[in-house]
Amino acid sequence: MKITVMENEKKFDEAAAWRIIGQILEKPDAVIGFSTGQTTGNMHAIVSEIYGLHPFDTSQVTFFNVDELVGLPRSYEGSCYAMIKRQLCIPLGIPEERFIMPGTMDIDFEQECRWFEGEISKRGGADLQMLGIGWNGHIGINQPGTPFGSNTQVCDMDERFEAKVRRETEVPENRRLGGLTLGIKTIMHTKKIVLIAKGKEKAEIIKKAVQGPVTEAIPASVLQLHPDCEVLLDADAASLL
Repeated sequence: MKITVMENEKKFDEAAAWRIIGQILEKPDAVIGFSTGQTTGNMHAIVSEIYGLHPFDTSQVTFFNVDELVGLPRSYEGSCYAMIKRQLCIPLGIPEERFIMPGTMDIDFEQECRWFEGEISKRGGADLQMLGIGWNGHIGINQPGTPFGSNTQVCDMDERFEAKVRRETEVPENRRLGGLTLGIKTIMHTKKIVLIAKGKEKAEIIKKAVQGPVTEAIPASVLQLHPDCEVLLDADAASLL
Protein backbone atom coordinates (compact mmCIF):
# COMPACT_ATOMS: atom_id res chain seq x y z
CA MET A 1 0.00 0.00 0.00
CA LYS A 2 1.40 3.34 -1.09
CA ILE A 3 0.36 6.49 0.81
CA THR A 4 0.47 9.85 -0.96
CA VAL A 5 -0.29 13.04 0.99
CA MET A 6 -0.98 16.31 -0.81
CA GLU A 7 -0.47 19.52 1.14
CA ASN A 8 -3.97 20.92 0.59
CA GLU A 9 -7.38 20.13 -0.88
CA LYS A 10 -6.69 21.83 -4.23
CA LYS A 11 -3.57 19.77 -4.88
CA PHE A 12 -5.40 16.64 -3.72
CA ASP A 13 -8.18 17.24 -6.26
CA GLU A 14 -5.65 17.85 -9.03
CA ALA A 15 -3.66 14.71 -8.17
CA ALA A 16 -6.81 12.57 -8.11
CA ALA A 17 -7.92 13.96 -11.47
CA TRP A 18 -4.58 13.07 -13.01
CA ARG A 19 -4.84 9.49 -11.71
CA ILE A 20 -7.97 9.17 -13.89
CA ILE A 21 -6.52 10.95 -16.93
CA GLY A 22 -3.27 9.04 -16.62
CA GLN A 23 -5.09 5.71 -16.73
CA ILE A 24 -6.90 6.72 -19.94
CA LEU A 25 -3.69 7.92 -21.56
CA GLU A 26 -1.88 4.73 -20.55
CA LYS A 27 -4.65 2.38 -21.72
CA PRO A 28 -7.16 3.95 -24.15
CA ASP A 29 -9.63 1.07 -23.70
CA ALA A 30 -9.42 1.20 -19.89
CA VAL A 31 -12.33 0.17 -17.69
CA ILE A 32 -12.54 2.72 -14.87
CA GLY A 33 -14.70 2.67 -11.75
CA PHE A 34 -15.69 5.79 -9.86
CA SER A 35 -17.20 6.77 -6.54
CA THR A 36 -19.57 9.65 -5.87
CA GLY A 37 -19.88 12.06 -2.99
CA GLN A 38 -18.37 15.20 -1.54
CA THR A 39 -14.82 13.93 -2.10
CA THR A 40 -15.14 13.45 -5.85
CA GLY A 41 -16.99 16.42 -7.35
CA ASN A 42 -14.00 18.73 -7.67
CA MET A 43 -11.69 16.07 -9.11
CA HIS A 44 -14.28 15.16 -11.74
CA ALA A 45 -14.65 18.83 -12.65
CA ILE A 46 -10.88 19.07 -13.17
CA VAL A 47 -10.91 15.99 -15.44
CA SER A 48 -13.64 17.60 -17.53
CA GLU A 49 -11.86 20.96 -17.60
CA ILE A 50 -8.58 19.44 -18.79
CA TYR A 51 -10.44 17.41 -21.43
CA GLY A 52 -12.11 20.59 -22.67
CA LEU A 53 -8.77 22.39 -23.00
CA HIS A 54 -6.68 19.47 -24.25
CA PRO A 55 -8.97 16.69 -25.57
CA PHE A 56 -7.62 13.16 -25.21
CA ASP A 57 -8.97 9.97 -26.76
CA THR A 58 -11.98 8.60 -24.86
CA SER A 59 -13.45 6.63 -27.77
CA GLN A 60 -12.75 3.22 -26.20
CA VAL A 61 -12.86 3.85 -22.46
CA THR A 62 -15.62 2.35 -20.29
CA PHE A 63 -16.90 3.94 -17.07
CA PHE A 64 -18.95 2.59 -14.18
CA ASN A 65 -19.63 3.52 -10.57
CA VAL A 66 -18.81 1.17 -7.73
CA ASP A 67 -22.38 1.36 -6.39
CA GLU A 68 -25.87 2.70 -7.01
CA LEU A 69 -28.99 3.48 -5.00
CA VAL A 70 -31.96 1.19 -5.50
CA GLY A 71 -35.57 2.07 -4.91
CA LEU A 72 -35.17 5.50 -6.52
CA PRO A 73 -35.31 6.43 -10.23
CA ARG A 74 -32.19 7.40 -12.13
CA SER A 75 -33.70 10.87 -12.55
CA TYR A 76 -32.98 11.56 -8.85
CA GLU A 77 -30.10 14.05 -8.96
CA GLY A 78 -28.35 12.27 -6.12
CA SER A 79 -28.24 8.92 -7.92
CA CYS A 80 -24.77 7.71 -8.85
CA TYR A 81 -25.91 7.32 -12.46
CA ALA A 82 -27.01 10.95 -12.67
CA MET A 83 -23.87 12.31 -11.01
CA ILE A 84 -21.33 10.36 -13.08
CA LYS A 85 -23.23 11.06 -16.28
CA ARG A 86 -23.39 14.78 -15.52
CA GLN A 87 -19.86 15.14 -14.15
CA LEU A 88 -17.92 12.87 -16.54
CA CYS A 89 -19.82 11.00 -19.24
CA ILE A 90 -21.39 14.00 -20.96
CA PRO A 91 -18.28 16.24 -20.77
CA LEU A 92 -15.99 13.42 -22.00
CA GLY A 93 -18.40 12.08 -24.64
CA ILE A 94 -18.94 8.64 -23.08
CA PRO A 95 -22.08 7.04 -24.60
CA GLU A 96 -24.54 4.83 -22.70
CA GLU A 97 -23.08 1.62 -24.14
CA ARG A 98 -19.75 2.40 -22.44
CA PHE A 99 -21.30 3.51 -19.16
CA ILE A 100 -22.09 0.39 -17.13
CA MET A 101 -24.68 1.02 -14.44
CA PRO A 102 -27.30 -1.28 -12.90
CA GLY A 103 -31.00 -0.54 -12.96
CA THR A 104 -32.67 0.84 -9.88
CA MET A 105 -36.42 0.13 -10.03
CA ASP A 106 -38.73 -2.88 -10.32
CA ILE A 107 -36.21 -5.47 -11.50
CA ASP A 108 -34.71 -8.74 -10.34
CA PHE A 109 -31.84 -7.28 -8.34
CA GLU A 110 -30.04 -10.62 -7.88
CA GLN A 111 -29.92 -10.96 -11.65
CA GLU A 112 -28.90 -7.31 -11.98
CA CYS A 113 -25.96 -7.90 -9.64
CA ARG A 114 -24.77 -10.76 -11.83
CA TRP A 115 -25.24 -8.62 -14.95
CA PHE A 116 -23.30 -5.69 -13.49
CA GLU A 117 -20.36 -7.85 -12.43
CA GLY A 118 -20.47 -9.75 -15.72
CA GLU A 119 -20.36 -6.60 -17.87
CA ILE A 120 -17.18 -5.49 -16.13
CA SER A 121 -15.67 -8.96 -16.31
CA LYS A 122 -16.28 -9.44 -20.02
CA ARG A 123 -14.34 -6.24 -20.71
CA GLY A 124 -11.33 -7.73 -18.97
CA GLY A 125 -12.12 -6.46 -15.48
CA ALA A 126 -11.61 -3.02 -13.98
CA ASP A 127 -8.24 -1.41 -14.63
CA LEU A 128 -8.70 1.36 -12.06
CA GLN A 129 -11.11 1.93 -9.19
CA MET A 130 -11.28 5.35 -7.60
CA LEU A 131 -12.64 4.40 -4.21
CA GLY A 132 -14.05 6.55 -1.44
CA ILE A 133 -14.27 5.59 2.22
CA GLY A 134 -17.21 6.15 4.54
CA TRP A 135 -17.07 7.46 8.09
CA ASN A 136 -17.39 3.86 9.37
CA GLY A 137 -14.89 2.41 6.90
CA HIS A 138 -17.32 1.22 4.26
CA ILE A 139 -16.17 0.92 0.65
CA GLY A 140 -18.84 0.96 -2.01
CA ILE A 141 -21.88 0.32 0.14
CA ASN A 142 -20.22 -2.63 1.90
CA GLN A 143 -20.90 -1.85 5.55
CA PRO A 144 -18.89 -3.04 8.57
CA GLY A 145 -19.27 -6.79 8.98
CA THR A 146 -19.53 -7.49 5.25
CA PRO A 147 -17.51 -10.65 4.50
CA PHE A 148 -14.32 -10.01 2.55
CA GLY A 149 -15.42 -12.77 0.17
CA SER A 150 -18.61 -10.95 -0.83
CA ASN A 151 -19.69 -10.57 -4.44
CA THR A 152 -21.90 -7.85 -5.92
CA GLN A 153 -25.04 -7.50 -3.83
CA VAL A 154 -27.85 -5.26 -2.64
CA CYS A 155 -27.43 -4.19 0.97
CA ASP A 156 -28.50 -1.51 3.42
CA MET A 157 -27.02 1.95 3.02
CA ASP A 158 -25.00 3.85 5.57
CA GLU A 159 -27.57 5.12 8.10
CA ARG A 160 -26.48 8.77 7.85
CA PHE A 161 -26.62 8.72 4.07
CA GLU A 162 -29.98 6.94 3.99
CA ALA A 163 -31.46 9.59 6.29
CA LYS A 164 -30.19 12.32 3.94
CA VAL A 165 -31.66 10.59 0.87
CA ARG A 166 -35.03 10.14 2.56
CA ARG A 167 -35.13 13.85 3.45
CA GLU A 168 -34.30 14.87 -0.10
CA THR A 169 -36.77 12.50 -1.78
CA GLU A 170 -39.50 12.33 0.89
CA VAL A 171 -39.45 8.53 0.66
CA PRO A 172 -41.51 7.11 3.54
CA GLU A 173 -39.86 4.96 6.17
CA ASN A 174 -41.89 1.88 5.17
CA ARG A 175 -40.34 1.87 1.68
CA ARG A 176 -36.97 0.15 1.66
CA LEU A 177 -34.01 1.89 0.12
CA GLY A 178 -30.75 0.13 -0.47
CA GLY A 179 -27.56 0.10 -2.43
CA LEU A 180 -26.38 -2.20 -5.18
CA THR A 181 -22.64 -2.43 -4.73
CA LEU A 182 -19.70 -4.34 -6.08
CA GLY A 183 -18.67 -6.80 -3.40
CA ILE A 184 -15.41 -6.58 -1.51
CA LYS A 185 -13.97 -9.58 -3.36
CA THR A 186 -14.97 -7.98 -6.66
CA ILE A 187 -13.34 -4.68 -5.71
CA MET A 188 -10.16 -6.49 -4.71
CA HIS A 189 -9.95 -8.01 -8.21
CA THR A 190 -9.45 -4.51 -9.67
CA LYS A 191 -5.98 -4.17 -11.14
CA LYS A 192 -5.30 -0.78 -9.50
CA ILE A 193 -7.13 0.95 -6.65
CA VAL A 194 -6.82 4.56 -5.51
CA LEU A 195 -8.47 5.12 -2.13
CA ILE A 196 -9.28 8.82 -1.83
CA ALA A 197 -10.08 10.86 1.27
CA LYS A 198 -9.89 14.50 2.27
CA GLY A 199 -10.84 16.53 5.32
CA LYS A 200 -10.27 16.13 9.06
CA GLU A 201 -13.51 14.19 9.47
CA LYS A 202 -11.87 11.29 7.61
CA ALA A 203 -8.63 11.30 9.60
CA GLU A 204 -9.69 8.81 12.29
CA ILE A 205 -11.13 6.20 9.91
CA ILE A 206 -8.13 6.54 7.59
CA LYS A 207 -5.80 5.77 10.50
CA LYS A 208 -7.85 2.67 11.39
CA ALA A 209 -8.07 1.48 7.77
CA VAL A 210 -4.42 2.09 6.90
CA GLN A 211 -2.56 1.36 10.15
CA GLY A 212 -4.98 -0.81 12.10
CA PRO A 213 -5.64 -4.54 11.81
CA VAL A 214 -7.23 -6.02 8.70
CA THR A 215 -10.75 -6.73 9.89
CA GLU A 216 -14.25 -7.00 8.45
CA ALA A 217 -15.28 -4.45 11.10
CA ILE A 218 -13.41 -1.88 8.94
CA PRO A 219 -14.08 -2.95 5.32
CA ALA A 220 -11.48 -0.57 3.86
CA SER A 221 -8.73 -2.26 5.90
CA VAL A 222 -8.72 -5.14 3.39
CA LEU A 223 -7.04 -2.78 0.92
CA GLN A 224 -3.82 -3.28 2.90
CA LEU A 225 -3.70 -6.67 1.14
CA HIS A 226 -4.16 -5.37 -2.41
CA PRO A 227 -1.02 -5.58 -4.59
CA ASP A 228 -1.48 -2.16 -6.21
CA CYS A 229 -3.35 0.23 -3.92
CA GLU A 230 -2.53 3.90 -3.43
CA VAL A 231 -4.08 5.89 -0.58
CA LEU A 232 -4.35 9.47 -1.78
CA LEU A 233 -5.02 12.02 0.99
CA ASP A 234 -4.94 15.69 1.73
CA ALA A 235 -3.01 16.83 4.79
CA ASP A 236 -6.13 16.95 6.97
CA ALA A 237 -7.17 13.36 6.20
CA ALA A 238 -3.59 12.23 6.87
CA SER A 239 -3.21 14.19 10.09
CA LEU A 240 -3.39 11.17 12.43
CA LEU A 241 -1.02 8.94 10.48
